[in-house]
Amino acid sequence: MNRRSFIHFTSGLTVCLPSFARTSSTPYLDKIGLQLYTLRNPIKKDLSKTLTEVAQIGYKQVEPYGFPSPQALELIKQSRDLGMKVNSSHFDWNSLLAPEKRGGEPFEQILETANRLKLTDLVVPYLHEVDRADLSAYKRTADLLNKGASQAKQADIRLAYHNHAFEFQPLSKGKTGYDVFVEDFSKDMFFEVDVFWLKVGGVDPITMLRKLGRRISQLHLKDLKKGTPCPNYGKLQPDVFDEIGDGMIPMKPIMQAARKAGVKHCHVEQDHSPAPLDSIRKSLKHLNG
Repeated sequence: MNRRSFIHFTSGLTVCLPSFARTSSTPYLDKIGLQLYTLRNPIKKDLSKTLTEVAQIGYKQVEPYGFPSPQALELIKQSRDLGMKVNSSHFDWNSLLAPEKRGGEPFEQILETANRLKLTDLVVPYLHEVDRADLSAYKRTADLLNKGASQAKQADIRLAYHNHAFEFQPLSKGKTGYDVFVEDFSKDMFFEVDVFWLKVGGVDPITMLRKLGRRISQLHLKDLKKGTPCPNYGKLQPDVFDEIGDGMIPMKPIMQAARKAGVKHCHVEQDHSPAPLDSIRKSLKHLNG
């Protein structure tokens, strides 16, 4: 091999190696998602423009919120028109936990709409205080969610619960609400694990991923400002929600552990940011770096 051929050969290797290393060390980048709650304020101002920018930044799928509201349905339609996948959505969980409340759709109708739109996952995004007041309340909540999960399975949809930090607060004899969920959730009821809130709740994300394994349907990736005291079961200041790579949570090892656990989707999320579009761009750039 002469010098010119050698230079050409080695320069080709230089181009290929970073791509190979990135793919092997950081999974999910080929289908990385974004929880659109991050962009709720830009969406209110200009839904179409905001989604177009999300696609241009490089997100491959999105997870809407508030399903089946008219806005959520429009988010699904326009996201797909832009080439982004929509597999999952947060939905009106009162349809399961407080069906007597007026104004909401019955869970059966929500499932019909989700099935028609070919969603594979619905996620309970939060709990009112009455549904998490004590261990007995958590048990009642688990029972109701299990019934919903059984209904969802018949529609080929997975039902999951998205954690915050309050589930990890020790209650009676040190037992937590999340302990109840882990023990009482049926095989049809899944977890959407938010690594930020695990950390805030005093739980190591990788340890929890290994514990739950294939009971996890999806992962939320968000970073926590360095120096934030943990655990904290109360209200947080907006500035502790950080861009991925700037905070204290090492995200790439978590994503690798998620792949080993069989987690299907990972979504970037940042609950608060003064410039959310800039934030999601910065977070994705770090993951791609």
